[in-house]
Amino acid sequence: MPRYVAFLRGVSPMNAKMPELKACFESIGFTAVKTVLSSGNVIFTSTQKTESALVKAIESGMAKHLSRSFPVIVRTTEHLLAILRTDPYSGFISPNAKRVVTFLSQPHPESLLLPIELDGAQILAVKGSEVFTAYVPNERGPIFMTLIEKTFGKSVTTRTWDTVKKCAAA
Repeated sequence: MPRYVAFLRGVSPMNAKMPELKACFESIGFTAVKTVLSSGNVIFTSTQKTESALVKAIESGMAKHLSRSFPVIVRTTEHLLAILRTDPYSGFISPNAKRVVTFLSQPHPESLLLPIELDGAQILAVKGSEVFTAYVPNERGPIFMTLIEKTFGKSVTTRTWDTVKKCAAA
């Protein structure tokens, strides 16, 4: 059976407990459920085949079993591993830059002139439903999120490259 990762937008240790999230996914009928970190990354196995069907089941399950629900974007672990193998940052970024992947709920319809930059944050590539951004941390905080939301809206969720690696391997 395929292995999936559900990336939940807006999850933090203050608004969601990972054991409750895991139990919610199990109550929906998913198996081999595992959470990674405390930022809303849930890895699971399912017989459902489409990401849209999985999103609907997860959002419905959260509404039923949790005190709060979160927007969800689903990818297969196989898809994440393929992204990691391509390393879309190669040749683009300095060693001290942080790499982040933004997951879109659907492919971005417009052609963009890249890179797009704001205060040291750069959108470097858009491939399908993923956006690859790099930034150098500074005193102004997470400027990259401002750039991403300005360009793609808020129906997205973002993870560090290292978090994507951990989710794909889980």
